Amino acid sequence: MKKLFFLVACLQVILFTACTRISTTEIGGGLIPPIDGVTTFDSTFTITSDVFEDPDTARIYKGDTHLLGFLNDPLFGTTKASMFFELKPIFFPYFFPVRQDSIVLDSVVLMMKVTGVYGDSTKPLTINVNEINQFSKVDYLYTYPAAYPGLAAPSITTGASLGSPFVYDLRRVPDSINNRFENAKNQLRIKLDNSFGRRLLQYDTSNAYSSDSALRTYFAGFGVTTTSNGNALLKINIQDTNTKLALYYNYKRRDTANNGRDTTVSYFRFNNFGSGDANFVVRSRANSQLATYLNSTTADSLIHLETNGTFARLRVNEALKQLSNNIVHKAEITVIQVQDQVNIGLDDLLTHPRYLLLCHYDSTVKPFGIKRNIPHDYQYTSDGPNIGAFGGFTIFKDMPPLSRVVTYTFDVSRYVQGIITRKEPSYDLRLYAPSNDSLSYSLPYPNNTSRTTVFLNAGVGNEPCVGRVRLGGGTHSRYRMRLRVIYSKL
Repeated sequence: MKKLFFLVACLQVILFTACTRISTTEIGGGLIPPIDGVTTFDSTFTITSDVFEDPDTARIYKGDTHLLGFLNDPLFGTTKASMFFELKPIFFPYFFPVRQDSIVLDSVVLMMKVTGVYGDSTKPLTINVNEINQFSKVDYLYTYPAAYPGLAAPSITTGASLGSPFVYDLRRVPDSINNRFENAKNQLRIKLDNSFGRRLLQYDTSNAYSSDSALRTYFAGFGVTTTSNGNALLKINIQDTNTKLALYYNYKRRDTANNGRDTTVSYFRFNNFGSGDANFVVRSRANSQLATYLNSTTADSLIHLETNGTFARLRVNEALKQLSNNIVHKAEITVIQVQDQVNIGLDDLLTHPRYLLLCHYDSTVKPFGIKRNIPHDYQYTSDGPNIGAFGGFTIFKDMPPLSRVVTYTFDVSRYVQGIITRKEPSYDLRLYAPSNDSLSYSLPYPNNTSRTTVFLNAGVGNEPCVGRVRLGGGTHSRYRMRLRVIYSKL
C-alpha cells in the first residue's frame, strides 16, 4: 500500500512539473486547459510606437452630441467648438395662431439642451449668438466634417450679432425652470435682442413662411460661438425638444366684449429632415506637450490619443519573426495610462476615451489609404463588433502609488498565429479612439478573401471629439506598451 501511495505521489509531481501554469489574462478566459501536458512559455516583446495627427476628419451627425466651448489643455493643446444650425416652425406654410397685426413681442429666447460638460465647470463660458451669413448658408443635405487638426473650418460665417455676449456659469447646468410655458432642466437659455424677435413676428406668412427653403432666404440660422475663455466644452443635444427658439408675445383677444390681451409662445425647432447643422471642432497643438512628440523623429515614450484627433502607430513586426513553429495560446497588446502628476486633477476633468480600436492601415489603397480590421481576431456580426473578446474598452487598475489607472488590452492571438503558421503579413498597427468611423472588414480564416465595410457609430465607440488619454509608449520606463505572448513549441 505504501509503495502504491509513493508511485501515485511521484506521478503527480511529474505531471505538475511538466506543465507551466499561466494565469488568466485581462480579456477572455484561461490561456490553456486546466489539465494538460504542454510546456508553455510566456514572453514579452517590445513595441515601437509613435504618434501622429489623424488626417481623417470626424463627422457629427444630427443625432450625435454636439459640442460648444473652448478648452486649453497643456498636454494636448486648445480645442474650440462652434455650432451652426437652423431652427424652424414645425409646419409649412406657417402662420401664427393669432392675428399677426395684434402681436406685440415680449421676448425671444434661444434654448439648447445641455447633456453634460467636458472640462472645468468652475470657469464661465462666454457665448456669442450671430445670424449665419446669407452667402454661406448651411446645406441641410450635407454632413459637415467636424474636426480639423490645424486646418480652417469650411466656409460658414456669421453675420450680424443677435444679442450681447452671454456669460454662462457652467455650474448652473443642472438648474431647472418651471413656469407657465416651460418645464425643463439642463437647459441653456440665451435672451436675444427684441429687434430680432420682432423681425420674425413681422415676416409675411405668404412669403417668408411659405416653405422652409423660403425662410432660409430670410434667415439662414444661428451661428453659436465662444471666445477663448473658460475651459470646457458643453455637450448639446440639438434634436431634443428642449432645444428651440421661443417667441413670447402678447396679443389682442378676439373677444369683442373684452379688449384685454393675453400672452402665448411660438416655438421654432430643429427639423431632422429640413434643418441644416454643422459642428466644427478646431484644434491647435501650439505650446502643448503633444507638439514635441508629433515632431519627434525617434520612437515615442508617451502616446497622446485624442478622440478624432490623433493616432498611434505600433510596430512589432521583427519581434514576431522569433515565434516561428509555435502554437500561440494567447497574444495580448496592453497599453497603460501615464497619469498627469503636474496638472493634478486634469485627468479627472478631461476624461479618457471609453473605447480604443486597434486596426491596421493599408496605405497602398489610393488615394487616401484605408483602415482594416485586425485579421481573425476582430470580428463583426449582426450584433456588432466582438469588443468583449477582442478588447478595447477601459479597464481600471491600481498600480501603487497610483489608483484607478486606465488600461486597454487587445487579443491578437489568431492574428499572431496566422503570421507564424500561414506566413500572413505582419502589419504596422494603428491605435486610436474612434467615433463615427468605418473599417474595411474581412471574416476570419478561411473566409478572409472578401471584404465589406462596417461602421462604428458613437454608440459603439466614443462621443465625437470627446476624450483623451496619455499612454506609455514602447520606450516608457515604467508603463511600457507591450505585446505578451503565451505559446508552446511544437
